[in-house]
Amino acid sequence: RNSFAHKGIYQYGTAAALDEPITTPRGVEYTQLLINGQYVDAASGKTFETLDPRTGEVIANVAEGDAEDINRAVSAARKAFDEGPWPKMTAYERSCIMLRFADLIEKHNDELAMLESWDNGKTYEQAANTEVPMAARCFQYYAGWADKIHGLTIPTDGEFHVQTLHEPIGVVGQIIPWNFPLLMFAWKVAPALACGNTIVLKTAEQTPLSALYASKLLHEAGLPPGVLNVISGYGRTAGSALASHMDVDKLAFTGSTDTGKAVLQLAVQSNLKPVTIELGGKSPFIICEDADIDEAVEQAHHAVFYNQGQCCCAGSRTFVHERVYDEFVAKSKVCAMKRVVGDPFEKGTEQGPQIDVKQFEKILKYINSGVESGATLETGGDRYGAKGYYIQPTVFSNVKDDMLIAQDEIFGPVQSILKFRDIDEVIRRANASNYGLAAGVYTKNIDTANTLTRAIKAGTVWVNCYNVLDAAIPFGGYKMSGHGREKGIYGLQNYLQVKAVVTRLNNPAWL
Repeated sequence: RNSFAHKGIYQYGTAAALDEPITTPRGVEYTQLLINGQYVDAASGKTFETLDPRTGEVIANVAEGDAEDINRAVSAARKAFDEGPWPKMTAYERSCIMLRFADLIEKHNDELAMLESWDNGKTYEQAANTEVPMAARCFQYYAGWADKIHGLTIPTDGEFHVQTLHEPIGVVGQIIPWNFPLLMFAWKVAPALACGNTIVLKTAEQTPLSALYASKLLHEAGLPPGVLNVISGYGRTAGSALASHMDVDKLAFTGSTDTGKAVLQLAVQSNLKPVTIELGGKSPFIICEDADIDEAVEQAHHAVFYNQGQCCCAGSRTFVHERVYDEFVAKSKVCAMKRVVGDPFEKGTEQGPQIDVKQFEKILKYINSGVESGATLETGGDRYGAKGYYIQPTVFSNVKDDMLIAQDEIFGPVQSILKFRDIDEVIRRANASNYGLAAGVYTKNIDTANTLTRAIKAGTVWVNCYNVLDAAIPFGGYKMSGHGREKGIYGLQNYLQVKAVVTRLNNPAWL
């Protein structure tokens, strides 16, 4: 799908700076807020800059929504829910609109991938070949659920007919992160629409562009005005206004653990709206002594470095059995040194820039912390090139559990490799974290796999694989990685109310 001109491939470790970035083939069409089916300026007239992480230069000026815009969007969503056609449509009609939207995502794959790569820094090939298709698949999946949401008929003591109704919860507030903007748009919006809700969605201020473009396609597919409203803006203004709004019936948030705490507090202090939150992680990837080391090295590399390491479920604590530790470290170093770093629009690039200067500097500080605390820097450890937010793929060995690089979520291309002796020890150490989002296990022994998958406190455990994120597989965390689940049948529960209806029966033929 890549139609961009090739300008050379770079491997980390070359001394030369990156060439001038490849010019994208089109501009940005949608930069305003989407309220009640119309693109409009922010009430204040303010805009903010969204930046190209390859250079730090401005891509576009985007409308900066605040509390007044959230009020406008919630009012539109409330009217669309209470008076509009969406929740009153047949489920089949909703399903058809969602399927048409999925078709339009596929039709506009290249445009969406271009915006995703340009605004975020992820590689164009990753966006075009993996993430945009996954977004389409998510809408197809939940379109299939729309007309299969139903309650139960319940036998009771006494002459009563009892049934449960599964009803849409109402106006839903959704706040999505910057690391997978389009995919998180799909994970949030698709189940909410399938259940018949209306939505006010706040994009991350770093990456507003793909959601604004996709929302235009959703309306083209037949979505009524007011059902989906999209506000770009900052967390301290638009985000807090949405979380604390008294007329929002439910909130869904994906982001950092600290921000998740603030969101929960705002929800509690307002109208006690239910909140599902998916937060940070420091996921263990356990390599057992019987593992195929070459395969395990590749999987562990992918688990850490995918998407520039900007994954909440990244396998950033790599636990390796002592008998294979040295071999694993040596091969992981080689694998990292071969990783192709460069312009994300360049065919063959595996790693683009980090999202922004703040994240870039944070990662470098963690790398310095690892060196200062005594871990062995096997490779990497510095910026790559002189322009943009590129960081060398970095591997540490001899990492100890009490080091910051083994405890904190770095959210960057940094692999920490730790040594373990036996299964009981690694279970204890893997679980000694405030996080519990995901984990990986690499072994040929089914008994070992069964023991570890049941002992590790995490919402997802991948065995001999990693980052398998099918639309049907639930995703969410234990402990401070959040609560609630997204995707799969479990994702529907976030957007439904259960109502019991009890009717007295007179002279029933049977009970």
